[in-house]
Amino acid sequence: MKTTTLLAIAATTSTTQAFTTSTNNVRTQTSLNMGLFDGVKDAFGSSGMGDLDAQRETPIDRWMGWNTKKEAEQGSVSKAPSDFIDSMDEKNYISVNLPKPMGIVFEENDSEFGGIFVLEINEGSNAETEGTVRPGDQLVAVGTKKVSGLAFEDALGAIIESSEEKTKLVFFRGPSKFLYGPAGASAEWLDEFVGAAKVESTA
Repeated sequence: MKTTTLLAIAATTSTTQAFTTSTNNVRTQTSLNMGLFDGVKDAFGSSGMGDLDAQRETPIDRWMGWNTKKEAEQGSVSKAPSDFIDSMDEKNYISVNLPKPMGIVFEENDSEFGGIFVLEINEGSNAETEGTVRPGDQLVAVGTKKVSGLAFEDALGAIIESSEEKTKLVFFRGPSKFLYGPAGASAEWLDEFVGAAKVESTA
C-alpha cells in the first residue's frame, strides 16, 4: 500500500514538473516572439511605416510618402512662392475699353496652358495712349466672353469679331503659371467672375 502511494505521489510530482516546464517554455517562446516584434516596431514604428533612416530612403519611399523625417522636422509645410499672384483675387485683374486698332501685340502661352498674353504695346497706339494694358498681362475675357485657355486664333478672333465701338478687354496681371494649372483660378470662379463683370472698365 505504501509502495503504491509513493508511486502515485512520484507520478503526480513528475506530471506537475512536466506541466511547469511546458508552461515555462511557452512563456519563454512568447517572450522571444514579443522581443522580435518589438524589434520590428523599433525599426519601422508601431504601424510598420514609421520614419526610415536617411541612408535607407529610396525613391519609392519618397514617392509613397515614407519620408526619413517628419514634416515638422523637415519644415516641409508648403508655402506660397514669394512672387505668387492670386488669380482668384479680383484686385489682380484690370479691364479696359479700347477702339480698334488697339495696337496690342499678343503672343500665345506655352501649349501646357493655352491662352494669350500681351507681348508688347505699339508706340503711339490706342493702347499706349490709354495706358492701362502692360506687357505680360494675360487676356481673360473679351466683352462677356471668356477666352482664357483658348488657342491663339480663337482668343484673338473674339477681338476681331467684336462690333463694339470700344471693345472691353479683361486681363489678369500676372504670369500664366498663376492663372492656369494647380496654382490657377478654378474654371467655376472665372466663369462667375467674367459673367458678373466685376472689374470696372476704364474709358
